[in-house]
Amino acid sequence: MIATSEHSIRGILDKAIEGERLTPAEGIQLLESHDLAAIGSAADQVARRMHPEPFRTYNVDRNINYTNICTAVCNFCAFYRGPKSEEGYVVPRDELLAKVGETVELGGNQILMQGGLHPKFKLEWYEELLRDIKTAYPDVNVHGFSPPELHHFTKVNNLPIREVLVRLREAGLGSIPGGGAEILVDRVRDVLTRGKVMTDDWLNVMREWHRLGGISTATMMFGHVETLAERIEHLERVRQLQDETSGFTAFICWTFQPDNTDMADIPPSGSFEYLKTQAVSRLYLDNIPNIQSSWVTQGLKIGQLAMLFGANDMGSLMIEENVVAEAGTVHYLSLGQIREAIEELGYEPRQRDVFYNLVSSELEQKAIAADQGRDPKQLVQLA
Repeated sequence: MIATSEHSIRGILDKAIEGERLTPAEGIQLLESHDLAAIGSAADQVARRMHPEPFRTYNVDRNINYTNICTAVCNFCAFYRGPKSEEGYVVPRDELLAKVGETVELGGNQILMQGGLHPKFKLEWYEELLRDIKTAYPDVNVHGFSPPELHHFTKVNNLPIREVLVRLREAGLGSIPGGGAEILVDRVRDVLTRGKVMTDDWLNVMREWHRLGGISTATMMFGHVETLAERIEHLERVRQLQDETSGFTAFICWTFQPDNTDMADIPPSGSFEYLKTQAVSRLYLDNIPNIQSSWVTQGLKIGQLAMLFGANDMGSLMIEENVVAEAGTVHYLSLGQIREAIEELGYEPRQRDVFYNLVSSELEQKAIAADQGRDPKQLVQLA
């Protein structure tokens, strides 16, 4: 394929910079282009227009994977274990609550809680889990249960998705992560996975949550079996739902990590493709306010550079992370490194919550103090 020339994309970039909506064909043209500098510059200009404030943000949370037992079979996943596997686990409740407590001590006010599709747990188990967390730590937001999990709950309990969401919200669920999106195109999902939610149902989980007044994030994992047109189709489906509900607070994309998976033969996408795709995401998703850098998969320097390619948020300190680590990609950052990366770009680093509200100065200073002299590798405690 012949690379799209700078001249042919200049008009598209100018259109996006001016705030006009890009078409799917224009999005594909940008992904086909090799002019990373021009695309990145345009994305940075859009990010600065949408976020003229003198600061850039980050979060302090912990990714608690409460179980790795999963009935779905995902070729790209090194984390899950089948229901009969001797390596399957469920985190004991007291241990899980201790993890939340440690997060609070480190200045965090949120946990990201996701797991596999457990075949036996009924909805009451998850309601009790949420109530236990909120009873012990009422100020902690539970950012939990991705659309594949929530759709799975409807099957196990024979309940409509709205009732599942209402009950979980009443039990303490605060927001929903965008996990399990991969690429929101059924052809791709048929290749990647078996026994997992398809595109329309993934989107409908988010739609119903947004209709209840909830907020969530959206994600994309790319660089495996999808075409460039399918990446844009993914962005288009997310953009359409955001037009309908306005419930997505942020978008996060990252490259497929092939090590230790059934798709280890696929060459990993490099930093060039990551930065270009994130920049195009910023240009295309004109109705989603925030773009997060993915330093967890890309490392410190590319994660920092992503802040000049459309991102306005460095993501989370990520006190604990298991899924990406199982695929062999392990990047450790201290809070000091995250803040310094933001400062080096000329911005003030500020801690925020999942709703993108800035946290109190007391909580921010607590997190900074807890980070002093700590080895970032000690922050990640794999289950």
